[in-house]
Parts: sequence; C-alpha cells; structure tokens
Amino acid sequence: MFILILIYLILTIVRPQDYMQALAGIPILPAALVLAFVAWLSSPKKTMAAPQLYLLPVFLLALLMSEVANGWLGGAIEQLRQFSPVVISFFVLVTAVSVRRERVVNTFVVFVLCSMLLALHGIDQFNHGVGWTGMGLSEDRRIQYVGIFNDPNDLGLLFVAVLPMACYLCARAGFLGRLFWLAGVALLLYGIYLTNSRGAFLAVMVIAGVYVWHKRGLFSALVLGTVGMMGLMMLPTRAQDIDVDDPSAFGRVDAWYEGLHMFRTHPLFGVGAGNFTDYNYLTAHNSFVLVLAETGLFGYTLWLAFVGYSFLMMLRILRHSVSLPASQDEPDSEQPDAKTRKVEWERERGLALTLLLSLCGMFAAAFFLSRSYMIVLYLLLAVVVGHFVGVRRRFPEVAGFSLISDGWIWGPLALGSIALLFIVVAVLMRLAA
Repeated sequence: MFILILIYLILTIVRPQDYMQALAGIPILPAALVLAFVAWLSSPKKTMAAPQLYLLPVFLLALLMSEVANGWLGGAIEQLRQFSPVVISFFVLVTAVSVRRERVVNTFVVFVLCSMLLALHGIDQFNHGVGWTGMGLSEDRRIQYVGIFNDPNDLGLLFVAVLPMACYLCARAGFLGRLFWLAGVALLLYGIYLTNSRGAFLAVMVIAGVYVWHKRGLFSALVLGTVGMMGLMMLPTRAQDIDVDDPSAFGRVDAWYEGLHMFRTHPLFGVGAGNFTDYNYLTAHNSFVLVLAETGLFGYTLWLAFVGYSFLMMLRILRHSVSLPASQDEPDSEQPDAKTRKVEWERERGLALTLLLSLCGMFAAAFFLSRSYMIVLYLLLAVVVGHFVGVRRRFPEVAGFSLISDGWIWGPLALGSIALLFIVVAVLMRLAA
C-alpha cells in the first residue's frame, strides 16, 4: 500500500503521463490509485482516529449539495468524479504513513526529489525557453510545468510547501547526504525565484518567521520579518509591485469582494463548486473565499475545521511534554529506556515542526491563490494527519481530538473568520479607492 501510494504521489507531481507520448491515453494515474485503494481496503491498519477522516467525506457531500442546491445535478456528478480521488488518496496516505515514523520521512524524500526535478525543469526552461516536457515559459517569462502545475504560482506553492522538508532532510543526513539536500534547498529557492510568484515569496518569509518565532521568540521573528521584507522589496522581482493600487492586486481584492457578495446571496450552500467564474470574470484568488463563495457556510465550516485541526495537531505535539521514567530512582537497566524515549519524542517533534512549517508556507501562498481543491494540498494534509495518528499510537498519552467534544468550536470560528474577511476586504477597497 505504501509503495503504491508513493507511486501515485510521484505521478501526481512529476506527471510523465502529461508529456510522454508513450504514455498518452494510458490511465496510469487512476490505475495507481485504484491499486493503492484495493491494498488499503485489505489492510488491518485502517484507522478513523482523526476528525479529518470524517470531515473530508462530508465536505465532498457539501460540494455535491452546492451543485444540487443551484439546480445542476450534472455538476454534482462531475464534482464526485473530480474530488473522489482526493478523498481516496487522503485515506490511503493517512493509513500508510501512520504505521511507522520512517514512512513520514520517506514521504518527505519523495516530495523533495520530485520537486527538485520540477525545479531543474524550470531552470532548463528558463535557459532555453522550453523545458524537456515541451512546456515553454509563461508570457511574462516565469517558469511553469505541465498539468496541475501549468501556472507559475502553483509551482511556487509546491516548492514552498516542500522547502521545510528539504531542510529537515539536510539537517539529519550525513556529510554527503547533507551536501545533496543542501543543494536541494538551494535548487528549490532558486525555483521559487524563477516562478516570480509574490505569494511564494511571502510564504517563504512566513516559514522563516514561524521557525524563528518557535526557536527565538516573537520579537526576533518580527525583526527578521522586517529585514526580510526590506530585502525582498530590493530584489528584481514582482515583489516590488506589491501594492493595493497595482492592477493585479486590485483585481484580487475585487475578486474577494465579489466572492463575499456571492456568499451573501447564497449563504448556506454557495453558488456551486467550480461556479465562481460564472459570476465573476476572475477566480477568487483566495482559497478561503473560494470555498466560502462556492459551498456556503456549510462547506466552509467543514473545510475550515479540516484545515484547522491539521494545524492544531502539529501544535499539540510541539507543546506536549512526554513523560519520562524517573531515571534516578530506577535500576541502571532502566536508563536506556528513558534516554530512548526522549530521543524518540524529539524525533516526533522534529517531524511535527517540519510539517507545521510546510502548512504555514502552503496556506500563506494559498491565501492568494484559488487552490482549495488542489490534490497536493490534501496529500500534504494526509501526511500531517498520518503523523499525528502514528504519534498517538507510539505515545498514547498525547491527547487526540474529537468532533463530539470540540467540533462545536468551528461554527463560531467560521463566523468570526468570515467577519474578518469582510473587514479586510472593506479596508483594502477603501485604500484602493
């Protein structure tokens, strides 16, 4: 099962089926997922020990209901066809990585190696105008890839999400391995630069800021953020154009305004999944606004809980103090157990910090992109959930989450976040006026 879902992950990112003539018409991506799903069905390790495993299927139902509520049954069938692979791959990957901690690390390796390959393609594309896939540069000379990464912003989002994973692998490798993964970190950073994505640039700053906040405190993070933004504005990139009055930025704010208007006119189930551009010439350019506009309060609350629990899981691991045997009062034979338990817990925390940074980077970028249903986002969240489930198996004293006991909080949080979106958009519209 684990090997099969990794193959599916590789095919999802590298996508040879999209540019290799020999694979044209061969459904290798669906076939890999079906085989992984069959292996999952026969696995004794299946689990439902996380709220997201209940929330995601209900969110799929919300997508279908958003179409039916707007009178389009065919749209519901199309959403079922498009989003079912996301749900299936999420369940399979959660189960696969929850079995052993090493599988989380192995998944990091796959994510990073695939992303490094795409960065190399971008360099080839930048130097020659066309990459080995046959994909050329965008009109404004930004690198892009085939398939789901045919937008430079999507490519930048991927590089940002895997950057903390590359740093994790670099920090824990031997000498030669460290050189290799360090080169990978540099390659991903250069890839982000070549995408020239303002959202990706800001996401890198968010990752660095959260890491410094965790290690050195809030003041150090604010100082780093200030210096980093000054340096970013000096680079010859699109980051210099970050301004509410910039036509691109104003178009995004206007799309957010239109999305909130869609929510006001269709508050419960939204205008229908995938229908945003039927009401506005631009997409939402914000993953939160997109879900709110297309699926209404029902779908938005589910999606916010799905994402929010993932952040809380990693924070719970980082804040938990594992109980260790009292080594001074125990016989000498007990000493290795205490030391081993401490080492094992620090490894769990290291993975949790890495995944938290990846989440921060991905959603910082996704705040300026309409990527609410992008499969790579859900595959990353599957690793997060799988790691948390595995940690609780190895350290049962770590408290879990329950929709029955704490699920009620997401209703008020959803309403509060919607109110905040209205305030932010109102302020930005006034500044642009």
